[in-house]
Amino acid sequence: MTSVSTDRTGGAGSGAGKNVSEREAREVVEAARQKEWTAPSFLKELFNGRLHLELIHPFPLVPAEELERATPWLDKLQAFLKANVDADAIDRDYKIPEHVVRGLAELGCMGIKIPEEYGGLGFSQTIYNRAVSLATCYESSVGVLLSAHQSIGVPQPLKLFGTPEQKQEYFPRFARGEISAFALTEPDVGSDPARMQTTAVPTEDGEAFLLNGEKLWCTNGTIADVMVVMARTPDNRITAFIVESSWPGVEVTHRCHFMGLHGIENALLRFTNVRVPKDKILWGMGKGLKLALITLNTGRLTIPAAAAGAAKTCVGIARRFAQERVQWGHPIGKHDAVAQMLGRMAATTFAMESVAELAALMSDQARFDVRLEAAMAKMWNSERGWEVIDDTMQIRSGRGYETAPSLKARGDRPEPVERIMRDFRINMIFEGSSEIMRLFIAREALDSHLKVAGAIADPEAPLLAKLSALVRAGFYYAVWYPGRWLGWGRWPRYGEFGPLAKHMRFINRASRRLARALFHAIMRFGPGLEKRQAVLGRMVEIGAELFAMSAVCSRAQAMRLSKSPEERAKAEMAVDLADTFCRIARRRIGDRFSGVFRNDDVKVYKSAQRIMANEATWMEQGVPVPE
Repeated sequence: MTSVSTDRTGGAGSGAGKNVSEREAREVVEAARQKEWTAPSFLKELFNGRLHLELIHPFPLVPAEELERATPWLDKLQAFLKANVDADAIDRDYKIPEHVVRGLAELGCMGIKIPEEYGGLGFSQTIYNRAVSLATCYESSVGVLLSAHQSIGVPQPLKLFGTPEQKQEYFPRFARGEISAFALTEPDVGSDPARMQTTAVPTEDGEAFLLNGEKLWCTNGTIADVMVVMARTPDNRITAFIVESSWPGVEVTHRCHFMGLHGIENALLRFTNVRVPKDKILWGMGKGLKLALITLNTGRLTIPAAAAGAAKTCVGIARRFAQERVQWGHPIGKHDAVAQMLGRMAATTFAMESVAELAALMSDQARFDVRLEAAMAKMWNSERGWEVIDDTMQIRSGRGYETAPSLKARGDRPEPVERIMRDFRINMIFEGSSEIMRLFIAREALDSHLKVAGAIADPEAPLLAKLSALVRAGFYYAVWYPGRWLGWGRWPRYGEFGPLAKHMRFINRASRRLARALFHAIMRFGPGLEKRQAVLGRMVEIGAELFAMSAVCSRAQAMRLSKSPEERAKAEMAVDLADTFCRIARRRIGDRFSGVFRNDDVKVYKSAQRIMANEATWMEQGVPVPE
């Protein structure tokens, strides 16, 4: 768990926080977002009604020279995890043993992406993802330890924004095994950074800042040697500072414990007059929030990889049980009710792995802007992964709900479904909750429309700006809108995809329909569209399914055409899984399109507001409330 957007409401805790208006809060986030698209984005084009298949097809690959170097290292990592990680003990003792942390450091796991010139392994995001996924399959807290350290902990923003002096000072330390953390969330500040209370005030000599405040849910915070801390400076801007845990005034006031991930070292931190030299500023004054958002563009890619690893583990658990458990004269996997779950799980897991790999490989190529792909992969894989785990629990039934140690004690196979479920649930919350991801993706999907016609809906825009935008929009949409109807998405296009060609043609047609639906929503709701989060959410979900379909078809096609005998042997099954997944996804897409304008959103919202007004507290009578 990292401390970015773990609280989706921005207000889960005590303390008054900084009182800001809705507009001020929005302006803080808007000022921090990347406003320009300097590189292509597959998803941005997809939301705009254009299927640029050449951006993801042929399916990208890890360079052969890196794969040759990484494969034996991953084998060593797996052997170490298998020999040293006792998942039940970590879950029971709420602690990753010191010898495990030390062994991971000796293998270079604290410097997987750190360049070799500083003593790191210098691997790509894709290899890093595979390592974190592997660790997560053995024990989730171990995967989180590595992810929080390198995804948005100090090494990642340092790699992106650090000065040569900062890199020279800290990279070798991390490569040797020192641990980092990232501190943004506060007791009363989650996804609303405008309320941030931690301050950094310049000292009289101008050589440093005095840091004061509290940070909540800082993973690795209890064991970190170095951390990135976000604080508000006197000019009311948010700045990122490198802070060492050994400095006077840095205090761990509480180690947080959770439903799952019992081994993570998550802290409530307090900073009291911590003197931070000015050369510890990362990137520059006032750039802290933008640093966090840019860092997360790649930082959150470990979650979809870990989610795919968990899903693969669950498919294996469910398959074995479906083969071995006999009821009414047949293995339960032969019964349609269970077979439906197992087939859906396997197809979804293949898609999850395809999405995770594609997003990471695109990030590694550095010729793409992956802010949408990373957010979409995180949101979609975490949600689909939860469904896979839930189905696994249902298939295993009582044996799924029973703990692994209890199963082992009575002589049954200790499949840890119960622990996997507890550990996995947080993935839909941290590093951007699903709700925040939908809003983030929707904002980026609307970007081209806002650039053209945003001033029309802005109540503070001057009349001249509104008139100019109106003229500009008229010319733009006179060309753009017919183009979202025209285009060939029928046979024989995409014929090279063989049995998957029909799904590629569907993606082509559906992307144009999605762009039209987005435009129709803008016209129907106007400035109020930003309040219709359920409507935007459905369109984001359509985009997510189209992205997953694109990824799975491209990957299966690459396996069909691969020169590798191993890949070609898997290809027929891969195409079958891709076809199954796409059929399921197309039904979900149809449901979402049906609900864009015909829904119960307004009625549900009104009921919620009556609940907020305490009109139904009579339902809660007799329910205990913690003091």
